[in-house]
Amino acid sequence: MNIKISESAYKDIQSAQQFYERQEYGLGIYFQDSIFSDIDSLRFYAGIHPIQYEKHRLLSRKFPYAVYYKIQDNIVIITAILDCRRNPSWIKEQLQ
Repeated sequence: MNIKISESAYKDIQSAQQFYERQEYGLGIYFQDSIFSDIDSLRFYAGIHPIQYEKHRLLSRKFPYAVYYKIQDNIVIITAILDCRRNPSWIKEQLQ
């Protein structure tokens, strides 16, 4: 299955990477590598994740982040990558 990452999802990754890099040198790159590994797993497991706010939600294995995606014409479209520690109403607003 092909994967397409939206521009806003890339911005989510960059923002989180910068946050973690400020916490500790190298942690931002580790975050980015981990998220892309999670995203890559969607080639095999897309569609099995629970639906929340009308999108599938893949929880990251190593960080408190969720990858929100939809499937259209055999393409996985990543729409957002959001911090699960945020207020649920904020998350819902970001996904609309």
